[in-house]
Amino acid sequence: MNFKKQLFLYLLIVVFFPVFGSCSKTGDTTKKGLVLEVKSTAFGNARSMPERYTCDGADVSPPLEWRNTPAGTKAFAIICDTPDAPTGTWVHWVLYDIPVEVTELPESVVKKDQLDIGARQGKNDYDQIGYNGPCLPAGEHRFFFRLYALDGFTNMKAGATKDELMNAMKGHILAEGVLMGVYARE
Repeated sequence: MNFKKQLFLYLLIVVFFPVFGSCSKTGDTTKKGLVLEVKSTAFGNARSMPERYTCDGADVSPPLEWRNTPAGTKAFAIICDTPDAPTGTWVHWVLYDIPVEVTELPESVVKKDQLDIGARQGKNDYDQIGYNGPCLPAGEHRFFFRLYALDGFTNMKAGATKDELMNAMKGHILAEGVLMGVYARE
């Protein structure tokens, strides 16, 4: 399937499924119709990510902001990954227990276990704490920044993997939003 068809299917799922699908708090996704809006001042949804946020540049996390937080939200979590890696889905960032008062992150979030805001960072697939950006072979690849609104804190120690975080969030996700960036290497 070519990239344009994949992008169309992705947008169809992200835009229409949350609105018309039937989800519940106890399911693996969100309550019906609740979608977080996730944006970056560095790039738009389904737009090219600047080199700065990749291994070809400074390899720092992009600035992120979000809104439409549902009632009952106590914390947020962020997972950045790409399904386009040669070995399957590759995780670039795991960040959790972000307090509800925080609705944006600056560029270049420091790579340490616990942030000053109280959030914790997990291990990515580079076996490192914090964000490591796109560094794939030639071609165009998609990178998904998924934001989750949770009804409580995970209280996990720093260093959790994506799978461990997803397990801890089951039944606690109130809403979800996604920002997709595209990066191409020659």
